[in-house]
Amino acid sequence: MAKFSRIDVFNVMKNDGLVPLFYNSDINICKKIIDSCYLGGSRIIEYTSRGDNAHIIFEKLIDHVNNNCPGLILGVGSLTNSAETSYFIQIGANFIVTPVLRKDIAYLCNRKKIFWSAGCGSLNEICEAEELGCEIVKLFPGQVYGAEFIKAIKGPQPWTNIMPTGGVLNDKNNITSWINSGAICLGMGSKLITKDIVESDNYEQLTKDVKNILSIIKSSKKNK
Repeated sequence: MAKFSRIDVFNVMKNDGLVPLFYNSDINICKKIIDSCYLGGSRIIEYTSRGDNAHIIFEKLIDHVNNNCPGLILGVGSLTNSAETSYFIQIGANFIVTPVLRKDIAYLCNRKKIFWSAGCGSLNEICEAEELGCEIVKLFPGQVYGAEFIKAIKGPQPWTNIMPTGGVLNDKNNITSWINSGAICLGMGSKLITKDIVESDNYEQLTKDVKNILSIIKSSKKNK
């Protein structure tokens, strides 16, 4: 079961402003990615369930995090039905992220008091997700909508918390534009945990990048 409450997860997402996310089928690579992000200052990470044995990897990662990364919140993403969601919760997922809005997942997570974030692409979907108890909505795919979409939503709904995922670049101007538009946090996958970093085993670069991005986000929020 989850070690962190829904409030814990919300606060870390809000305060950090960054959720690194990744998938890899090699447990050793996964551990290196998590350790590098942790050293860079990240205290929340999403492992995306995209492979046949993702649940096996995730269970091992939960043990690794619990034993080596105090204070790190590890959750799982790309879940599309309540059956797999229930299993991941049982093996320790601290939060759930979905690419679409699924009521069955919302009901399950609410019943077990697990933080969840639904992938939405319209104001109607965002409103429905919020009515179901979603505190931070995932704007996905972010590059399709852009920062101006968030700014437009925040006009009539300043209470809405949005996390763009997809299209967030490891670039100061891009990061700043998302934060200035009103994004509460940013989901970053392959633009942060790049293929080059993994293939070259250059995890020191990943640590530096995470540290730099967290600094940019903090500065951008302070200057808003």
